[in-house]
Amino acid sequence: MDMNEIKEIFFQECEEQLAELESGLLKMNDGDRDPETVNAVFRAVHSIKGGAGAFGLDDLVAFAHVFETTLDCVRSNKLEPTQDVLKVMLKSADVLADLTNAARDGGSVDESRSRGLVKELEALANGELPSPSAAAEAPAPKPAPKAAPAPVAAAPAPKPTDESGFQPIPFSFDGFDGEEMPIDLPAFEITFKPRFELYSKGNDATLLLRDLSRLGEMSIYCNADALPGLDELDPEGAYFFWNVTLKTDKGEDAIRTVFEFAEWDCDLTVRPAEDSKPGDTNDELPMIPVPFDLSILDDGGADEAPAAETKASDAAAAVAAAETATNVAQMAAAAARVEKKESAAAAAAAANAAAQNNAAAGAGQTIRVDLDRVDRLINLVGELVINQAMLSQSVIENDTTGTSSINMGLEELQQLTREIQDSVMAIRAQPVKPVFQRMSRIVREIADMTGKSIRLITEGENTEVDKTVIDKLAEPLTHMIRNAVDHGIETPEKRSAAGKNTEGTVRLTAKHRSGRILIELADDGAGINREKVRQKAIQNDLIPADANLSDEEIDNLIFLPGFSTADKISDISGRGVGMDVVKRSIQALGGRINITSKPGHGSVFTMSLPLTLAVLDGMVVTVAGQTLVVPLTAIVETLQPEAAAIHSFGASHRLISIRNSFCPLVDVGRILNFRATQANPVEGVALLVESEGGGQRALMVDAIQGQRQVVIKSLEANYTHVPGIAAATILGDGRVALILDVDAVVGASRGQSLKAEMSLAAVG
Repeated sequence: MDMNEIKEIFFQECEEQLAELESGLLKMNDGDRDPETVNAVFRAVHSIKGGAGAFGLDDLVAFAHVFETTLDCVRSNKLEPTQDVLKVMLKSADVLADLTNAARDGGSVDESRSRGLVKELEALANGELPSPSAAAEAPAPKPAPKAAPAPVAAAPAPKPTDESGFQPIPFSFDGFDGEEMPIDLPAFEITFKPRFELYSKGNDATLLLRDLSRLGEMSIYCNADALPGLDELDPEGAYFFWNVTLKTDKGEDAIRTVFEFAEWDCDLTVRPAEDSKPGDTNDELPMIPVPFDLSILDDGGADEAPAAETKASDAAAAVAAAETATNVAQMAAAAARVEKKESAAAAAAAANAAAQNNAAAGAGQTIRVDLDRVDRLINLVGELVINQAMLSQSVIENDTTGTSSINMGLEELQQLTREIQDSVMAIRAQPVKPVFQRMSRIVREIADMTGKSIRLITEGENTEVDKTVIDKLAEPLTHMIRNAVDHGIETPEKRSAAGKNTEGTVRLTAKHRSGRILIELADDGAGINREKVRQKAIQNDLIPADANLSDEEIDNLIFLPGFSTADKISDISGRGVGMDVVKRSIQALGGRINITSKPGHGSVFTMSLPLTLAVLDGMVVTVAGQTLVVPLTAIVETLQPEAAAIHSFGASHRLISIRNSFCPLVDVGRILNFRATQANPVEGVALLVESEGGGQRALMVDAIQGQRQVVIKSLEANYTHVPGIAAATILGDGRVALILDVDAVVGASRGQSLKAEMSLAAVG
């Protein structure tokens, strides 16, 4: 892969890390104090910082460094993650996401906001707790002296033996130019013993020692006496540790800073050389200042080195290879080859090959696939379904026995086709969690702008739905969240006066029901002020002054284009475009949205959406000579009406008696203008359907052809919009059948106009 491909993978992983970061912070905000949650949050920021450093994304690295420093204080119990602290961290997570997006897309970030949060994070790291009214632009407090963590005693390093094969490995990287250091520089004795957690979190002992060498002149001894035999090796163990002598004028704090993000995953002691006790200093170890250069892992020049230098290089290569290899068995083999005085290049190659093999073995868990390829696969499977239906239709028309081997083969083909289709659709199915997590930021930002205290509660985040639906959910949900926070939730003062908790609640829920996904957005605010809504609609000439509207109809006025109850236009609302966009977006997805509101207690917006925009199970029916498909998820049962069960209501309405209750009877052919007069119900079939917001209705059709799975084709994209029709499909005999928009037909039966906005828009 070229660098651009690697960078793209990095940004994809950043999205996952950012999601993990926000999820963990929200858990902590809800009172979760599990150390693993805190560690997961820290690792997310640390991983983003590490990857950003590799690509030279300095702004991202700088902010992430300050962020993870503060998170480290939480990990080490130096900082209590209170609500005010987590509020700063959640804002910091937002800025980290902005910096990541800017690095990927070339945009810009509000520097004043990021600088303000840097100051707040630094203040938290230095023990200064925020006040609820503290501004982000407040001057940075003076940092308090950083307390060095208590040293952890390490086991005394045993003297090396001739049989060990390991020689002292002095380090010197870019920061060491090879010149003699003044002899009067302070010297420090350092023992660095990694635990297995250090490697499992992606840290590298070699890089830590490299950074340490940049502080001054360093001599180092790698102790491998704890390395067991091959049959006793723990694949996740850590067997090497290092004794270091460092001459530097940077001080002990600078040394500990090198290990500040790894010291909880290792045993580390740092002490001035003069404090060392007789018998436990590194002076007893045969360490010489020979530079350790990573180029020793290359192939060239190994044969030309002097014997002593080659031996040290071989040992260094074995250590470096062992630290990077993930297959411990091959790691030990690499070290054994050095003992036999094989070349360092061969040892490194063996260890690196082991790492590659091990990585390849674990790479089968997940793969990243271009979405266009998945879409093409789904389209091909859809065509396969159509062709299978055509083949079945042809066989049925030409073979009346029903027992031939061809029929049996077709039944197996139909079953396999269905399984293939279900499997392919499952590839596109994704949880709604990423969209829900984005709403947390919207709530925080709007709450800050309006001076309100609001908590977002999400449920059913793992509910899966087609990716096409997920991609188009973000915009309507954003408008609805803004509306709930700005218009629905009251200010803390008003909530307190009403006897409510000053902190408002917005609840976002997803769940499956009858082959569809229901998404509910509920708030515990003041509810819809219907009188104000009515008056605003009259002022804007949206309804006549003498209009007699029900509560439900008044609530739905907020979806009209240009409608807003805001007294003045602001950055949040007032232009009357938000909820109109919500309705059109939901309808474009083949869904419906309903409102229930109780003054003083809040409102609930319910969206009903299809699980997929590719296929559906439907009932194929005939209406006035036309073939229609009614979505099976809307059908409760089918009925054969009897004359005694039909009752007239008014001049043109009819009811059907079903188990001692009455249900309106809707002539689909008349509603769609397929015929001019109403058909005789006794001569047809009634489909009892459940619509969103319209209750039950009995749809009258002429006949039922059968139940089939059909592939959805967009009618708007291939022809034009037809009121009352959601989409189209191709039947087994090659004919085009229209897919009925049940909700639009039911709405028309209740007196609503069958216009474009009352029907499903383009599908897919």
